[in-house]
Amino acid sequence: MMWRVGESEMLRLSERPNDILLCVGGAQAVGCLAYGVEAYNNTGDGSNEEIISIDAIPPCDVIVGPGNKWVTAAKSIVNGHCGIDMLAGPSEVLVICDETANAEIVAADLIAQAEHDVVARAILVSTDEDIIAKIDKEVESQVNCLPEPNRSTATEALKQSFAVHCTDMEECIAISDRLAPEHLEIQTANSQEVGDKCANYGGLFIGTNAAEVLGDYGAGPNHTLPTGGTGRYTGGLSVFNFLGIRTWMRIDSREDSQEMVGDSIRMARLEGLEGHARAAEARSLTVEPAYKKARNGGS
Repeated sequence: MMWRVGESEMLRLSERPNDILLCVGGAQAVGCLAYGVEAYNNTGDGSNEEIISIDAIPPCDVIVGPGNKWVTAAKSIVNGHCGIDMLAGPSEVLVICDETANAEIVAADLIAQAEHDVVARAILVSTDEDIIAKIDKEVESQVNCLPEPNRSTATEALKQSFAVHCTDMEECIAISDRLAPEHLEIQTANSQEVGDKCANYGGLFIGTNAAEVLGDYGAGPNHTLPTGGTGRYTGGLSVFNFLGIRTWMRIDSREDSQEMVGDSIRMARLEGLEGHARAAEARSLTVEPAYKKARNGGS
């Protein structure tokens, strides 16, 4: 069943009430998902007013996926009311290359990232000054061939992008790991070996044929990746974002747990948590709980 409200649509995928598809976007969609929407039914009054009827939209548990700066701001506001995956953006690519790289291909990949947004970053890190110069010249040539508004967007983004000439490949890797780019391309003579040494990134693209754009549209790696250096401690959106980690404890033998009970009593009192200590004492086979002593007039 489908409802149409202006540009918005809601499609119920099955009879289960939790399976719905909302065709909405922007910061307002984040608010809709986080807080839910009450049912609305306008039966009309006989005039030409459009009759609109929508079901209630329940609030969700988690919101995932990228968006522009307004979507990111909205996700930061609702974080805590519901879960989010990350605050992603602006988009970025870092290319590590040596003298064997194809300047045309590297330039095309840098421009592909730059056209995302005026604040996107395209970074080149290389051991060879000549290839940096060739790529720089190729970027200038190719970006001028882009249609508008892509050309203006990419040109503006390239103003804050940069290239780094390194003394060796180890320095290239160290810079990359420090920046932890969203997309990391390796275009060197030994791409796999270099890629294996890199530790921090959102997505890794090894070799000339592994274009980042192929990861966007068809190869399979996830498109929602950490940006702004957050790849140093987190990864991209995956099935793990939808799995809840639950912990539990069961103790069947009071006797076998006595060492742990004793440790808990001592640690609780070291922290000044007397109630904790007495809760542990209530499970002790050797220590009389302090609350019993107090009740009996003891100290």
